[in-house]
Amino acid sequence: MRGPAWPIGALLVGYPVWWALGFGGLAVIVLAVPMGVLLWRRRPIRVPRGFGLWVLLLAGYLVSALMLAESPPGTYGEFGPGRIVGYVMRLALYTAVLVMVLYLGNLTEQELPQLRLVRMLGVLFLTTVAGGLLGVFFPAFAFTSPLELVLPDWISGNSFVQNLIHPTAAQTQKVLGYAMPRPEAPFEWANAWGNNVSVLLVWFVVGWWVYGGRRHRVFVAVMVALAAVPIVYSLNRGLWIGLGLALAYLIVRVGGRTRVVLCGVTAVAALAFAISPLAPLVAQRLDKPHSNDIRAFTVSATIAAAGHSPVIGYGNTRNAMGNHRTITTGKTQWCQGCGHPPLGSDGQLWLLIITQGFTGAALYVAFFAGAIRRHWRDRSPIGLAGVLVMGLVLLYMFVYDGLVTPLSLYLISYALLWRNP
Repeated sequence: MRGPAWPIGALLVGYPVWWALGFGGLAVIVLAVPMGVLLWRRRPIRVPRGFGLWVLLLAGYLVSALMLAESPPGTYGEFGPGRIVGYVMRLALYTAVLVMVLYLGNLTEQELPQLRLVRMLGVLFLTTVAGGLLGVFFPAFAFTSPLELVLPDWISGNSFVQNLIHPTAAQTQKVLGYAMPRPEAPFEWANAWGNNVSVLLVWFVVGWWVYGGRRHRVFVAVMVALAAVPIVYSLNRGLWIGLGLALAYLIVRVGGRTRVVLCGVTAVAALAFAISPLAPLVAQRLDKPHSNDIRAFTVSATIAAAGHSPVIGYGNTRNAMGNHRTITTGKTQWCQGCGHPPLGSDGQLWLLIITQGFTGAALYVAFFAGAIRRHWRDRSPIGLAGVLVMGLVLLYMFVYDGLVTPLSLYLISYALLWRNP
């Protein structure tokens, strides 16, 4: 895309290239540099209402660096390069999305029409579906990215960094009691794929169904049907709940003929799914809720640890001693897979609580809840969709990390609401 909107086009439409290069969700950090330069030249800079909460969130994260060398009771791990790298990457991401929102909000409708931005999100949805199908049918697909080749081992060897820079099609886990791949391409984790596909689906429907013609709507129907395959194979209960609540939200908020059509389409889709081969897989996942115990342990340990630094947190995640079954299990040099997921890894809310204390979590909730309150009366398609995404953000913060790619999509959706006339 030519003109001042090119960084956004490069991020959304060009995302597969970034993923192949090893940047993936880190692309927003790279592109924030030209966005910041172009934004500075456009002074004075417009700022949306409520954006001060995000600035405070960022400032609080800077202060939380004071606790990086500390470890609360019940956790283990030494202060080293890995902890610093994780902190710096999160700080860079929080700063980059701040720049991105301001940049989007200061572009005029002529420079970047709302519909064009929505449809660019729709293009990324198509990329996400393609990546999901790749993960289902070719789960072993993976390769070493150019970025991974040039980074020093002490950085690329960090588990957090490795997930970001090493492209893989699927994440193999024993969610059903046996090893099964869960699609994650072109994102960093299987849960990130589930988070992102639901947000992008909202904008895909708005861009091509609501604002499209008959052929566009046929295309939407085909793509949504294809997307159902990796959505089911993702085994993402949070994603399934999010889609169900999104459908209920739309049925309540739209009226007249649209509501009747929506209910009819939902009934037909539910019947088609019930008789499809995908239904038994959903039933198996619902019968295997073993991850509930893991999440319960991690959440309780996170809250207990954060209680020792409730205002500014600890700057980064920590490793809990033991797991939900025993207090003696932990990661060792000979068993890197032992132990328990890091505290804060089971949802953005818990990540904020451990890294920035309860203050940071409150600012995050207030930021997105405030967007819902301000734009609730906007009943345009973009307004309804934007408020829906803000609601999904508040739902997913209990089960999904917002880092890395989901946070960019959250803030682009926020910018769409702000830009909406």
